[in-house]
Amino acid sequence: MTVSNGAAGRAAKLVLFDIDGTLVHAAGVGRAAIEGAMIEVYGTPGPIDDLPFDGMTDPQIVRTLLRAEGLSEAEIAPAFDRLWPAYAARLEGEIDERRDRMRPTPGVPEILDALEAEGATLGLLTGNIVAGAKGKLSAVGLWGRFPFGAFGCDDADRNRLPPIALERAFRHTGTRYGPGRTWIIGDTPHDIECARGSGLSVLGVATGRFSVDDLRRAGADEALPSLQDTGRVMSALASA
Repeated sequence: MTVSNGAAGRAAKLVLFDIDGTLVHAAGVGRAAIEGAMIEVYGTPGPIDDLPFDGMTDPQIVRTLLRAEGLSEAEIAPAFDRLWPAYAARLEGEIDERRDRMRPTPGVPEILDALEAEGATLGLLTGNIVAGAKGKLSAVGLWGRFPFGAFGCDDADRNRLPPIALERAFRHTGTRYGPGRTWIIGDTPHDIECARGSGLSVLGVATGRFSVDDLRRAGADEALPSLQDTGRVMSALASA
């Protein structure tokens, strides 16, 4: 691995993408798979209809639901590792059934092309476990665009994921990225809080449940309706 010290290395940026609502509209496959897996392993999905998943990690979602159902950590922990193979198997089935309803969010392939042409490094920062990320992105032809990432299975606390992503970026590229050179792109205030906690720049996109104004109020450096206007997105990402 060669550490980059040249002008191109200094100018290059790292862009870390959230998945659900940011890269992909997944037609509810993750929620359905988590519900089925929780019933299989724990006998209950908890109050799943009342919990917005936006910006939460998969382990955080499951523990939140089980605790709301009244289960203690002593009851949750013994079966927790068994839940994820069940989830992955159910996710595969859900994707098979709903693949024709899954799609990249508008402008995603174009912005990935533009960033790669500029020399940016692309990665993931997502609450999905790896199997969930791979399944959802593979279904819409995007998994191969991201050579590394930080995932919900790395840490249930999303705010602890940026250092993991930065270390994996270094291992992949030989370049040390940090504040001023790294952007997180996401559609929820959780993505913004996560970036802010590590001093990283953040672009909010209103392609999920939150509006541009919501994302600005949450502290995004930039907020846009979507990733569809490639030139506008590239200009926003050049503003740090």
